[in-house]
Amino acid sequence: MKKQLSALLIGNGQCPSPELLQRLAAKADFILAADGGAQKAAQAGVTPDKIIGDFDSLEPASCWPKEKLLHIPRQDNTDLEKALDYLQDNHFTAVTIVGGTGGRWDFSIGNFLSAYPYLDKMDICFAADGWQIFPLIKPAQKTVRPGTRVSLIPVSPCQNVTLKGLKYPLANARLELGRTGRTLSNLSVQTQISVHFTNGYLLLYIED
Repeated sequence: MKKQLSALLIGNGQCPSPELLQRLAAKADFILAADGGAQKAAQAGVTPDKIIGDFDSLEPASCWPKEKLLHIPRQDNTDLEKALDYLQDNHFTAVTIVGGTGGRWDFSIGNFLSAYPYLDKMDICFAADGWQIFPLIKPAQKTVRPGTRVSLIPVSPCQNVTLKGLKYPLANARLELGRTGRTLSNLSVQTQISVHFTNGYLLLYIED
């Protein structure tokens, strides 16, 4: 059976606490920093295995060993997309992204949406202190503490949405883009929650 490879991807947005970043780094098989995310990693005492990007926010690039640098000057995709391309090409199957949100809202929203083309090859999680967000294109199960706040946001129309392990379950519901009244601020009542749907794009938000 082929080994499942996990990566920690550190962006140049708002990074979590050094404690969380170090804890996530210790679990990962590989640590990749996207451009200026390398500085955020260093400030938290985390050393990236590679640094990728156009290096417009890496200050200065000369301070880093050349063998760690993957310079991609093209400007038609973001540094996060460059990083996800690299991880997909190298057969990583699970990616936790930190520093992918915060600061500019256009980048934060764009980063969530940028994850969707990669989800057929990789499971992706955005993480910060107190929350995780999972972009989903297929059913998922998650382990949580009872009483955890859980929200589900449709990014496109979704068919046959069924929720289990939550205070307010759903069964074969249709969710429309922009209609979140039934799926915001739910609560887990079991240690396992599940989200099943047959098509569409969802964001699963879990507080921790």
